[in-house]
Amino acid sequence: MRREYSGILLVEDDKNLGLVLKDFLTLSGFEVTLATDGQKGLAAFNEGVFDLCIVDIMLPFRDGFALVHDIRKKDENIPVIFLTARKMDEDRIRGFRLGADDYVTKPFSTEELLLRIKAILKRTQKNFTGQEECKFEIGGFHFDYGNRLLSFQRGEFQLTQREAEVLQVLCIHRNKLVKRETLLKKIWGTDDYFAGRSLDVYITKLRKYLKEDAGVMLINIHGTGYKLETQSKE
Repeated sequence: MRREYSGILLVEDDKNLGLVLKDFLTLSGFEVTLATDGQKGLAAFNEGVFDLCIVDIMLPFRDGFALVHDIRKKDENIPVIFLTARKMDEDRIRGFRLGADDYVTKPFSTEELLLRIKAILKRTQKNFTGQEECKFEIGGFHFDYGNRLLSFQRGEFQLTQREAEVLQVLCIHRNKLVKRETLLKKIWGTDDYFAGRSLDVYITKLRKYLKEDAGVMLINIHGTGYKLETQSKE
């Protein structure tokens, strides 16, 4: 199943600009998390699931370069766009050395930023059902998404297509929070009441299957989303 919604982490200490960009990108179809300093940005990245980061360079507590350096330790492939009010070549060179995909100087057109974002995502996003994301080891379980089979030492469960789709997304982002609305939109294409009730049913079923291994937990973060936690070291 192809991803229809992309998550963006926006780290901008100018609150007015941050809110304007968040509203604009949300209306453009993205799910946006706004953080107002480098520390909050890193915390948000560690807790969420994102497809792209937009990071201002001049941030309180941890500047944009330091933030992206830390982000790259956790995910060396996530696209990054730097925002800056400065036009210094040294900043650009330093940013690109950190693996920045683009560099936008303030003031800028929101439409131009949107085009840059779409171009980067078109180049970097992968289909959820890519070959490399079809088989998972989850604690004592082996999950074969293609065959919808969840197997373990004492037996196996044949999953429905929806059960397999939900579990696949949770496996891809194991030990990280997946927002409820993100899960709904990516799988059902909507986050309305009826889709939400269906998701509740599948989460209950998956939790029942996974209780066969005490080291695997499907946690409900009240009012926010779900997290598949495993003690596995892989």
